Amino acid sequence: MNRVAIVLAAGSARRFGGDKLSTPFRGEPLVRHAIRAARSAPVNRVIVVVRPGLDVGEWPGEPAVKVVELASEALSSSLRTGIAAAGKADGAFVFLGDMPLVPHAIAARLADVIGDAFAALPRHEGKPGHPVLLSARACAEIGKLEGDQGAGGLLRARDDVVHLEIADRNVLIDVDRPQDLDDLERPARD
Repeated sequence: MNRVAIVLAAGSARRFGGDKLSTPFRGEPLVRHAIRAARSAPVNRVIVVVRPGLDVGEWPGEPAVKVVELASEALSSSLRTGIAAAGKADGAFVFLGDMPLVPHAIAARLADVIGDAFAALPRHEGKPGHPVLLSARACAEIGKLEGDQGAGGLLRARDDVVHLEIADRNVLIDVDRPQDLDDLERPARD
């Protein structure tokens, strides 16, 4: 399978008050945790869509990490840019740059259950989480998205999406405000 992982990291972080993805979390910039999770997925390469000026560091080894800059804050633009950079792929995992605790084993489990479905995603207590695995058919549909929306609406409208119930709530946890980061750090200090 020729699958890719896409890390969306081009937002402006208005609710956070600025440079969220470079903010240190457990000893390194927040975005690096998402990239590490993406690299643990069963993929041939990782594409990181960033706003201009965001340094994600060097990533030697495999899978290769390609950085694509985008000067748009719209989530749909980030997703379309990542899919376009992926080129011909059998599917794409979508990770969010502000979700540092996504369990690394989740992506492989999604790859195991997607079959011929349009997409597969984890759920925790009925709530959809990340990463999302888009089939090649789903990747082709991403071009229809507009504005500040991801693939959620597209996926909710379909009955051929696999939902994998996950006990780990970290598939839901993102960082929107500085307090969110403080809350995530607190257990590590206690």
